[in-house]
Amino acid sequence: MSTHPESAGEDRRSSSGHKKLQCVVVTPEKTLFDHTVDFVSLPLFDGELGVLPGRSPLIGRLGYGELRTRTDDTVARYYVDGGFAQIRDNVVTVLTNRALTAETIDPAAAAGELETAQDKRALSDQEFADKQKSLARSRAMLRVGQRK
Repeated sequence: MSTHPESAGEDRRSSSGHKKLQCVVVTPEKTLFDHTVDFVSLPLFDGELGVLPGRSPLIGRLGYGELRTRTDDTVARYYVDGGFAQIRDNVVTVLTNRALTAETIDPAAAAGELETAQDKRALSDQEFADKQKSLARSRAMLRVGQRK
């Protein structure tokens, strides 16, 4: 089991002396992202959450949408497909079924998925719920993919 610098008694700071966050994005296949950043924006189920160093501990349910990180003047963008986020000791851990960098999203393919979801017929409550979930996923992926 690896330890994060703060759990080992180290203090994560930038060259200017400001505290940083460790952001880790994990899917079932791999760890997509594990970097020290200044800020993280998470797409929670009920809205967006911005995280700065020193944030109180939190566990949140992720929605479908854009996860952003900022390091100095560089912003990195990712699509996350639900899951959970934990914030503790300046470490933001994101567990999601699927995460993609914004650059790898094909807006045409995402638009095709949205059209397919819109055309899907829903005859039962479960089919309606599945359709709404598909619509939310494809809309979120399309938004992230179009902002390249």
